[in-house]
Amino acid sequence: MSESQQAVAQPKSVLRGHLTQVHATAFIRQNERLASGDADGFVVLWDLTIMRPRAVWRAHNGAILGISGWGNDKVITEGRDNRLVVWRISLADEENLSTALPLDESTPERPQPWILHILEINTMNFCSFAQCSPRPDTDLAVSDELFVAVPNTLATEAPQVDVFHLPSQSRQSTVHLGSKAEKKGMVMALSLFWRQESLFLLAGYENGLAVVARRRHGGAWDILYKYQAHSQPILSLDLAPDKECFLTSGADAIIAKHPIPNADPTTPLVPVFKRAERPETGRTDTRLEEVTPQSTGTGISVPSAGLASTSSLNTETPPRSLPKKATGVEASPLKIIDTKHAGQQGLQIRSDGRIFATAGWDSKIRVYSARTMAELAVLKWHDVGCYATTFAVIADSQKGIDDSTLAGGEGITAAATIAQPGDLSVKEKRIKVAKNAHWLAAGNRKNHK
Repeated sequence: MSESQQAVAQPKSVLRGHLTQVHATAFIRQNERLASGDADGFVVLWDLTIMRPRAVWRAHNGAILGISGWGNDKVITEGRDNRLVVWRISLADEENLSTALPLDESTPERPQPWILHILEINTMNFCSFAQCSPRPDTDLAVSDELFVAVPNTLATEAPQVDVFHLPSQSRQSTVHLGSKAEKKGMVMALSLFWRQESLFLLAGYENGLAVVARRRHGGAWDILYKYQAHSQPILSLDLAPDKECFLTSGADAIIAKHPIPNADPTTPLVPVFKRAERPETGRTDTRLEEVTPQSTGTGISVPSAGLASTSSLNTETPPRSLPKKATGVEASPLKIIDTKHAGQQGLQIRSDGRIFATAGWDSKIRVYSARTMAELAVLKWHDVGCYATTFAVIADSQKGIDDSTLAGGEGITAAATIAQPGDLSVKEKRIKVAKNAHWLAAGNRKNHK
């Protein structure tokens, strides 16, 4: 399909209201709400049954870096004010909050939801947090505990990653993925998840390196994979639903598909870390172990200053790879494509694993096949750069439906393939559409209205 044919798609809805750049978006509460956060620290919860705001508040004194839901009554936000906050915001709580959008600067100070937890973290990396349940057999949607991974709090340019536990708010581990001398640069993107009863960590770095680490049953961490596909900083990464691979995008024009090696967690592959002793805490079922670093690999540092405002990028530099080590670290990506479009971030794979989308600094949302990595659609609606995309979680009954409509838009836009709601009331139809639609939302750099 030609680019001119792809451009005819129109957004299902355009949600205008943010005064500054939309940096983060997330569908929560079984897709009934879309949460969006901007460069001024404002968060808006949009009701997708009526396409109107239900709650608006200023969550941070700096740009929002990440948003996610936790169950049906909690929202997690991360801001450039070095704070990660867990808010309680149920349907009943929404009734007491403002619906005045950030564009309305004459509105008095808006009330905030109830704060459950605050973590003091390092947000100098422009890196959003990652989260998962503390146990492999517990769904995050119903878990009352949480692991949160963020760049190391004390050393901005170190390769370490901190893992915190909620609700205790305690730091459970500092995972060393190499030494500072390796010059990976800052941690730029993270993912934390369980696979085959082992805890895995994915990390993307400023020098373009992607790393997969796995926690062994004994408590130590092994590096299973590392590869430098990008010549510029990694801006985003996402895990495939089957947990067999993950994708990275960066400030260059590269999108890379990396494997997640399958290894026996009882046998050390690369003994680069050893377990450290710790005092008894009484939470041995959820606590991770401290680890000690041992240097592996090499890298080339890439400055991060002005990353979001870079106007000319070197896309001619070929990808740099690391040779496979005799120690067993895998260094063979599954596929690398040069999209010819520098600055794609906000990469997200849809929950059925069929497609993924990126937000481009050139103002375009691009949709790709997750299997072939071929470009399927270019969604044009925004006037300036886009920073965030997010897919709704697809219900099992909807995963076989083809995508007949894809679109993008100004501010926050939502495109959808809508399931037929059947013989229901108007309200029930709206709720069913919101929960079952194949929503794709995108946030742009600035809302001009």
